[in-house]
Amino acid sequence: MSQPLNIPDLNTVNRRFADAARRHAARPALSEREGKGWHTLTYAEVELRVRRFALGLRALGVGPGDRVALLSENRSEWTITDLAAQAAGAVSVPIYPTLPPSQVAHILADSGARAIVVSDAKQLQKVTKARGQAPGLSILVAMEESAAQGDVHSFEAVMQEGDAARVDDFAVVRDSVGPDDLMSIIYTSGTTGNPKGVMLTHDCLCAFLDGARIEFTQFDPPDEVFLSFLPLCHIYERVVSTLALANGAHTYYNDSIFRLVDNMAETRPSVMTNVPRVYESIHERILAEAAKLPPKRQAAFRWAAEVGERVALRRNAGKSLGPLWPLQYQMADKLVLSKLRAKFGGRLKFFVTGGAPLNPKTGAFFQALGAPILEGWGLTETTGPATVNPYGRVKLGTVGTAFPACEVRIADDGEMLVRGRTVMRGYWNNPEATAEALDSEGWFHSGDIGQVDTEGYFQITDRKKDLLVLANGKKVAPQPIETRLKHSPYIADVVLLGDQAGSVSALVLPAFDKLRDWAKEQGKDPKDMAALAADPAVRKLFKQEIDAHAGELADFEKIKRHALLPAPLSIESGELTPTLKIKRKVVAEKYGNLLEKE
Repeated sequence: MSQPLNIPDLNTVNRRFADAARRHAARPALSEREGKGWHTLTYAEVELRVRRFALGLRALGVGPGDRVALLSENRSEWTITDLAAQAAGAVSVPIYPTLPPSQVAHILADSGARAIVVSDAKQLQKVTKARGQAPGLSILVAMEESAAQGDVHSFEAVMQEGDAARVDDFAVVRDSVGPDDLMSIIYTSGTTGNPKGVMLTHDCLCAFLDGARIEFTQFDPPDEVFLSFLPLCHIYERVVSTLALANGAHTYYNDSIFRLVDNMAETRPSVMTNVPRVYESIHERILAEAAKLPPKRQAAFRWAAEVGERVALRRNAGKSLGPLWPLQYQMADKLVLSKLRAKFGGRLKFFVTGGAPLNPKTGAFFQALGAPILEGWGLTETTGPATVNPYGRVKLGTVGTAFPACEVRIADDGEMLVRGRTVMRGYWNNPEATAEALDSEGWFHSGDIGQVDTEGYFQITDRKKDLLVLANGKKVAPQPIETRLKHSPYIADVVLLGDQAGSVSALVLPAFDKLRDWAKEQGKDPKDMAALAADPAVRKLFKQEIDAHAGELADFEKIKRHALLPAPLSIESGELTPTLKIKRKVVAEKYGNLLEKE
């Protein structure tokens, strides 16, 4: 990995980016869709826009410590605004663009935002509705010129304000920011209530960058290409974006959720971050396409995948391949695996994932392809990864070993604890929650239950608050059971219920494409999902799948009742967080009545 100059002096995100912009001025930094092609900004061009926008914000009255909110989809202006706010000594407050006006209002009010930068008229409308609840909000900026009406400034107009300021002032203000100064307030997804504002300093992000330099020695960022898909509000995407910009790498912004694989083939990324469900969907899509091949090609596909998986597992375990496996792998790669990697651009070194358990079958499949998924674990409160599977030593079913920037240990009650420079400084305006999360020795209490093996690999077994306590006092950890059930090709997701009840029940989200195929084979209407969900034959199918995939369970852990959800879960309906985590309480309240009919 290319080393920046004067590392001890690069103790803020401001200085890291300034150093990268100086060393890589002519290299491509950010690219986004423009027509049928891509529009690219070099590091010098991004740095110029950051300087102009930072000075423009200051000219409008934004000062050190002021909060600048960001309400936008991924695009170059998002990154420029984030860097500019920090360079001006302010604190950026990213907001998920999928949030409704009520939640936008909560974040604006709680953070005391002085300014907000929105992408377009749609996002501006949310702010207009929320403005009455955020009395401190006085500066509104729209990235798109057409949305800049009335007292709303255009992005370009703010940069023009910066043109009139003294250029010398920029470096003075930028470099006056210290490592312990607040860099960003990132609001958690809020699976159990209103989101809390996580306070991260410049040192938190720099600690992540230092840890990444140690952890990921096998790639060199100036020659790497990143494809940004997750929202930049998501802590994983945020830190990966910072990693790219601090090291001279090239970042493309994915232009559509429906064009992810197409974008990968076009931009040819070498590393990418995503949530497990996306990888699982890609895996399912590839398997569905393979199932349509002629029998001989299907057999070749299965043989190549098996060879690739066995070779990857032996390599990760440090075992010898012997004389035959390399020859078989070379043939499997030539006939099948290389062609599958080409769908992703052919340059991928690895994927990174976190935020939810990865289906081990999906992990094994991508390892077989030669594009391993490095599963990790972390939270907004730990500035992203606290653990990650090491490249070349992946252990499926685990979240890897401790990330170099922090310490991780298991408390007596099984809770995962994290300590180090990457740990947040607390929750904004919430001393009670801060005291509950951070103990006197600096350990962050994650709320996740885990275990660690003799090689230092951690495994998350459940959320502390998700444990089901049955009426007889028996405790059931739902996550391991849910993960097993998702191995069924017919089950996309599942939520176990049973707290204070006599037995465990399950709300099952079908894999609708697979269920439609089954319905066609059975001569049933594949379009009426509600009717299928209530069909006795379908219920029998899912009972068989549950029994087959639940594994060895104690009698009190066994699923006695189940019901099928009639439609996919969504962010808009409030059933998923912006990071695609299931809101268990919402789903239970909304669909629990289905179980009463059983």
